[in-house]
Order: sequence, then C-alpha cells, then structure tokens
Amino acid sequence: MKILVLGAGATGGYFGGRLAQAATAGKTDVEVTFLVRPARAEALRAKGLQVQSPHGDFSLPVRTVLHTELKPEYDLVLLSCKAYDLESSILAIYPAVGPETLILPVLNGLAHYERLDAEFGVGRVLGGCCHMAGNLTPEGVVRQMTELHRITFGLREGNAPHARRVLTQLEAAYKQTPVEPRFPEKVLQDIWEKYVMLTALASTNCLMRATVGDLQAADEGQAIALRALAECEAAATHAGYPSRPKAAETTAKMLTTKGSTFHASMLRDLESGARTEGQHIVADMLKRSRAAGTEATVLSLAWAHLQARDARLARETKA
Repeated sequence: MKILVLGAGATGGYFGGRLAQAATAGKTDVEVTFLVRPARAEALRAKGLQVQSPHGDFSLPVRTVLHTELKPEYDLVLLSCKAYDLESSILAIYPAVGPETLILPVLNGLAHYERLDAEFGVGRVLGGCCHMAGNLTPEGVVRQMTELHRITFGLREGNAPHARRVLTQLEAAYKQTPVEPRFPEKVLQDIWEKYVMLTALASTNCLMRATVGDLQAADEGQAIALRALAECEAAATHAGYPSRPKAAETTAKMLTTKGSTFHASMLRDLESGARTEGQHIVADMLKRSRAAGTEATVLSLAWAHLQARDARLARETKA
C-alpha cells in the first residue's frame, strides 16, 4: 500500500514517521512518502526524519516528493494540516488523487468534511482523528510531548467499497508500531468525543488565557469549565452522538483537575500571535450548540475573545 502524508510536521511527521520506521525495519510493506516544500525536503535529505518521543527517539531517511512531482499513484492520502491551511492542502494533494485513492483527514473538528466531500466526493473521504500532543522544533525535529499517540480511522456512510480493505491494511501496519490504532465501526462517535473535549478545553484556555489548573484556582473555575463542556455536549447530543459515559467522565475530570498544566495548543498559538483554528473549532461548535437550543455563553465569549485578538493584531500591524 502506498501512502502519501501531507507534510512532515508534528502530526504528519509523527504518524507517518512511525509507519516509515516499521517499513524500514521490515515489519510492514507500506510505502510512505511525505509531500513537503523544497526547504523541508532538503532538510529531510540532509538529516532524515528526526523524532523525539517518550516511546523511543528515532531518525531515518524517508521518501519525499514535491507538489510538482506528484502522480496519481497513491492508495491513501493522510491529511494532517491545520484547518486554516485546508484550501491550500486540497490544491497540494490534488495531483496525487487517482481513481482509487482515499483521503484520511485527521484534522480537529468536523467542518472540513463538507469541503472535502464537495471537492473529492464522499466516496473517497474517510473518517479520522488523532490524539497526540507535539510540535516541530526550530531545528526541524518532531517532538512528541506526552505518551498519548492514538490514531482513529473508520468508514463514513457512502465510502467506496474498497475503503474497508485499505483501512484494514492501515490498521495492520500501525499494529507494527508503538502507535495505538483504532478502527471503530462508528468512527463519528470517536470524532465527536474528541471534538467535544478539544473545544471545551480550547475555549476555556483561550478565554481565560490559562491552563486547566490555573482556571481551577478561580472561585468559579469549575463551573465555567463544566458549562463549556455542557454547551459542547448539547451540540453532540443534537447531532446524535452524545459522549459515552466513560468519555464524558474522562473529559470532565481532565477539565477540572486542580494544579493541571494541561492546555490546548490553541492557547500557545493565541499567546504567540500565531494563527489559530478558532473559526474551525470554537466558532463551528458555537453554531452547532446554538442549533441545539443552548445560549452557548462560554463558547460565544471565547469566540469573541479570539476575534477581538485578531482584530487588534490587524490594527496594530497596519499602524
């Protein structure tokens, strides 16, 4: 099976890199190629793909390809971009999509599915998400920050008949790596549960400019965190995917743990002046929560905070 991974940053570099590592060791015959820009391709040729992980560091040479060199020869495209890069990513992978090519997006949230379905057809676009905290260091090293590294994928209604076979092969390949693969029958349930968790976390982190533990040190911290969770959960329930008891309990505990330094990467992006996925995550959940009949007070304040920060940056840049 030939897999094209869009980019070799934190997410694509890690999950694609683990497959490449297994293939190099002869544990799987999956062929992994990274679609990268010229500078990243040159760096990978010079130093290889470098990964630092609690599950073992590794460095290895990897296949790379530039956009201009793509051919429609891949069985699967792993789409791991940030939501604000979705349009450019669609253009980037287009030449790689052949008659049987499937696309596995592991972006946060749900809004990207409508766009991908419109561009490539629902038959090609699988369901997926991942859990992994990581970043790409200035030196080009993929750094996994915690032990969690799970990738979830599954079939969506309307997917092509051969999709199950391809995902079965993908699951088998990941079982030869340290990564935890999940291939549930109802992948949207898993996607919604992550979406609820992430949005409740990111909205409260960004609104308060604080970690979980910092917010829990406030008198109303727990109430605010649980209110955000309830607003997100209302949207999930309205869509037909209420969180399962274990997931709901885990998320509530994670959001209310005193002393926790846990926080969403959106907070780091916000405070560094970088672009955020606020539109794709917080604003989209706000719309869905209101459609479920809630006032969505925390979500609306969080989205206003993100928008106000962007407006201020734009004004100060012009000045």
